[in-house]
Amino acid sequence: MIVSNSIIQVEHLSAAYQKNTVLTDINFEVKAGTLTSIVGPNGAGKSTLIKTMLALHPTLTGKVSFFGKSFEKAKKQIGYVPQRGSVDWDFPTNALDVVTMGLYGKIGFFRIPMKKDKQKAFEALEKMGMSAYANRQISQLSGGQQQRVFLARALVQEADLYFMDEPLAGVDASTEKAIMAILEELKKQGKTVMVVHHDLQTVPEYFDHVLFLNHTVYAHGTVEETFTDSNIIKTYGGNMSWLREGDKNVVHTTS
Repeated sequence: MIVSNSIIQVEHLSAAYQKNTVLTDINFEVKAGTLTSIVGPNGAGKSTLIKTMLALHPTLTGKVSFFGKSFEKAKKQIGYVPQRGSVDWDFPTNALDVVTMGLYGKIGFFRIPMKKDKQKAFEALEKMGMSAYANRQISQLSGGQQQRVFLARALVQEADLYFMDEPLAGVDASTEKAIMAILEELKKQGKTVMVVHHDLQTVPEYFDHVLFLNHTVYAHGTVEETFTDSNIIKTYGGNMSWLREGDKNVVHTTS
């Protein structure tokens, strides 16, 4: 049964790389205005899930709908921040131009951006604390600065739904706080955000929903109800234990 305010429906989704099945019978729904972390061990298919949902990777079976529509019909309502490692940072362009690219879905790829478009891109950089780097070549930026630029590019789209693939990976503490502040702001605006996340210990602090993935969905729901020892163990297997020490959650790996 589809919930009335569910804006993502994933039904029996499967995907593979060559002959290796990566995702098997994925089923879940996401409600509007939620901030969801996608967690699971390395190689669990977290990035592949996002790419398959966004038609960046072919499906074997199943279907995905956004706002009751196909991705092709809903793509202007969707923003995407890929993994930083998947981007060619040597491409000769500056930070402002990268952010302006986020507007091409609205202004058209073959139209030269106008002054108002550049201003909107600059304001997005400013929101991410990167306005001073607007004319800096992206190859000259640090990893955290590059991530802020890509988040600014997503923000300038003014989408209703955002997908972010490990936006906190490899960034400094101040960038992590800045990114999470923006995601919280998006949530308050009624936007919906799904984030591939690698740090279990910050899930309760940063997110209100969690999806446990290891080639299939083991659990999905509110953090309060779903972020449990049993779901962590089921998803990560016997090589991880999850202990609570006082109010602090501590991950211990075992051989």
